[in-house]
Amino acid sequence: MSYPNDLKYTPTHEWVRVDGDVATVGISWFAQDQLGDVVYVDLPEVGRAVSKGESVAEIESTKTVSGIFTPVSGEVVEVNEELSGSEEQVNRSPYDGGWLFKVRLSNSDELGGLLDSAAYQASVG
Repeated sequence: MSYPNDLKYTPTHEWVRVDGDVATVGISWFAQDQLGDVVYVDLPEVGRAVSKGESVAEIESTKTVSGIFTPVSGEVVEVNEELSGSEEQVNRSPYDGGWLFKVRLSNSDELGGLLDSAAYQASVG
């Protein structure tokens, strides 16, 4: 399992990569492994205002349906359209091609409450 050091993580298994004032969000290697084969992804609408901890998306796998919680507050500025019809990208490349959505941050202080790679790895064993 891989947990890149340049990302921040949540206890609910989302990751965040920040570039300026935009945070890219996806699910961790651990999460996609636990879900199994992803078969459907329901993403938030661009322009939607979201609040940290809010359920904003769903991922359906061969095992279950799981809510995705935004780790940061702000406005959804982009969703990964490439996942439509290629949902397996979440499994194959959770940190690159399998990202879910991007949020323009409204409160960058929220990033301080996220886990670094070492802390996240410790939390998932």
